This record gives sequence, C-alpha cells and structure tokens, in this order.
Amino acid sequence: MALTAGDVDRFEVARPRLEAIAYRMLGSAAEAEDAVQETFLRWQGADQERIEVLEAWLTKVLTNLCLNQLTSARARREVYVGQWLPEPLLAGDPMLGPADTVEQRESVSYAVLTLMERLTPNERAVYVLRAAFDYPHREIAGILDITEATSQQIFHRAKQHVAEGRARTEIDEVAARRIVEEFLAAATSGRTEPLVRLLTGDAVSIGDGGGKVPARAKAFEGALAVAKFVRGLFQPGEAKRAAAGGSPEIYATTANGEPAVVAVVDGRVVGVMCLEVTAGGIAALRNQVNPDKLDRATAQWAAGTHGKPLFQAFE
Repeated sequence: MALTAGDVDRFEVARPRLEAIAYRMLGSAAEAEDAVQETFLRWQGADQERIEVLEAWLTKVLTNLCLNQLTSARARREVYVGQWLPEPLLAGDPMLGPADTVEQRESVSYAVLTLMERLTPNERAVYVLRAAFDYPHREIAGILDITEATSQQIFHRAKQHVAEGRARTEIDEVAARRIVEEFLAAATSGRTEPLVRLLTGDAVSIGDGGGKVPARAKAFEGALAVAKFVRGLFQPGEAKRAAAGGSPEIYATTANGEPAVVAVVDGRVVGVMCLEVTAGGIAALRNQVNPDKLDRATAQWAAGTHGKPLFQAFE
C-alpha cells in the first residue's frame, strides 16, 4: 500500500525512539538502523486501516525483529574474533535516546550494554522497554505475547543480572573530562603507580578489534596488569602508528554517558575507550578499535566541535 507524505512524516517522528530502542536491544548502531528500516518496510506493506495504535504496532514489529537478530547474534558471537563489545555512541548522538532518569541513562551506558549480553533475548527486551522507556508491563506483555505476570518476572530476573555488576557512579561532562585528563596524565607518566591508584583492585581492561585491529583476546585483570597495559599503550612506537594509520590525536569526551578517551587520525575515529567509574575508582576500561564499529562515531565526531587535542599519541 502506497504511503502518503503524512504517513512518512508520522514514521519519521517515531524513528528516533525506535532507533534508541533497537540500539539498546542490539548494542549496534548499524544493526539498529537496519531493524528500524525493516520496520518501516513492514509498515509500508501493512493494511493501515487495521493498525489501531501506530506506536504500539511499530514497537511490536521492531522488538520482534530485534529478538530474531539477538538469537542469530548469539551464534555470530561464538565465531567472533576476540572480545565482543558494543558499538560506542559519542556525546550528542540522538540514538542515545532519552536521558531524563537514572534508569534511562544507565540503560545506554557502555557498562550496562556489556552486561546485557548476559541476558536472554526476552530478558533484554523486557529490561529495555521497562527500564529505559517506561513501558507498563501490560503493554510489554502485548508486544512479546506473554502474560503481564511473566513480564514482571522476566524484568525482575533481568534487573538482578544487570545489578550483579558494580554500583556505577553518575558523572557529568565536566567531571568526565577531569577523570579522563587525570587518567591520561597517569597513563603517559611512564610509571604504573599513578594508574594503579586510579583503578580498583579488580579492574579489567577489554579490547575489541574484531580481527581487523590487534587486540588481546583475553582481558587484562587486576589493577597492576591493567596499569602495565595502559602504560605501554601510550608509549611511542612505529608499529602502533602503522596500525592506527598515523599518530592519533587524543581527546577527552563522553561515550554512552561514560568518561571516554577518543583517538582520531585525519578526522577518523580509530578508537574509543570507555571508563567505567565506581566509588572505588575506575573499574573497567572497554576499548573499541574495530573499524566496523566506529563509522557512526566518526560521522558524529565530524559533525561536532572539539577544541584542541590533549596530545598526539605514539610520537
């Protein structure tokens, strides 16, 4: 059925919310965009007169597309080269979605997106719809074709799994920049002690190169191991320059609401390191260097203004 210009406008109004839901469900901006576009195509082919509430219909279709994607993603994760991390979204990206409540901000944090990989597809769907978008369990039950009581039980389980992570500390942009600057000063000091002091004793560092960029397959664990890795990461080296395609400019910003280090070469984002901050210090470094997962970050970076870099790495 052909859509009118008004119909298309109605969908475009819904698109940002749908993309924000899909991103939280899938951990991938590219896959989220594909899921939303497929939702549009299905709506285009549907009998418009039988759709009573457009938002509910679109959300149901999108959620089921994401559930199918999550099921197949589990198989892909088994053959993924190295550690898998979500695609980072830089500050200001509209796909980050609503950020009015603690739950909404936390649901899109890099730390929670990583934790959500532990959830079943249904648990992830219920958690995202309830915690991030405040859907009542009655509506979630209709979207997933389950009972309201089942939706409540699934949400309780999902919330417990996510809560098994640490109690994270909310950070505003000014504090985030200060934390990143302090972290980078320690990282480039040539000594491990300043870094160890910033880290929790059981800190971890995880890198995702996707087989495209060198990244250790196993996480570094413990403050000393992480500190030694980070100290070495920022030391000069021709091999590092070659791998990055040049000498990256290093900036302090936020990604997914967390303090982040961004490495940029000739306008292209080549790495995003998110810092998970807790009351006890920096508990995790999650470093995304897979170029397939940095296209959107590069586009977002190009659209903004950033001032001067803090320094140029590997020189």
